[in-house]
Amino acid sequence: MSADERRESVIHAAITAFARGGYDGTSTETIARAVGVSQPYLFRLFPSKQAMFLAAAERCLTDTMGILLAAGEGEDAAQCMAAAYGRLIAEDPDKLLMQMQTYAAVAAAEASGDHEFGVSVRACWARMWDEVHLALGADDEETKNYFAHGMLINTLTSLGFPVGHRVWSSIWDSARPTSGETGKAEEAGPAGSVPGSTSFPD
Repeated sequence: MSADERRESVIHAAITAFARGGYDGTSTETIARAVGVSQPYLFRLFPSKQAMFLAAAERCLTDTMGILLAAGEGEDAAQCMAAAYGRLIAEDPDKLLMQMQTYAAVAAAEASGDHEFGVSVRACWARMWDEVHLALGADDEETKNYFAHGMLINTLTSLGFPVGHRVWSSIWDSARPTSGETGKAEEAGPAGSVPGSTSFPD
């Protein structure tokens, strides 16, 4: 396996590990073991744990953006992207957990005075905003509503609100979870749990 292929394996393993354990709660040894390499080799691919986390966070956001844009190529872009996002976090809950861990880690870094930690994440998130904005016809109101729905979905899912609870009534029909989707998420762990995070309850 080439170094590039190993690097890809590390990023995928890091998304899973950091999603479930958070930045502080995840060791590089855990990631190295998941990939089947030694820690010294891991640090030949990434200079630090922070670099691994940021690579995982950026990949998570980039993959999410790709799925949204592919879904928004036709008519009713907002509804199609909302439905695609709902499917994504139901079928791959680590994508949601990694998002939430990223927000928590960047917020903690900002609070401690480390304003550099979140630079690349903010740039990636802003790029996603801009691309989705274009897909929605560069309509400011549409873009605001779309991301507001997305962040509300993140919150309700992370808090484990079950399908059918009244809090879901304000969400677009296309973005609401189904019982089948909730079942998939629960297979990977407690619905909406963000293990290892001090900002979000298990």
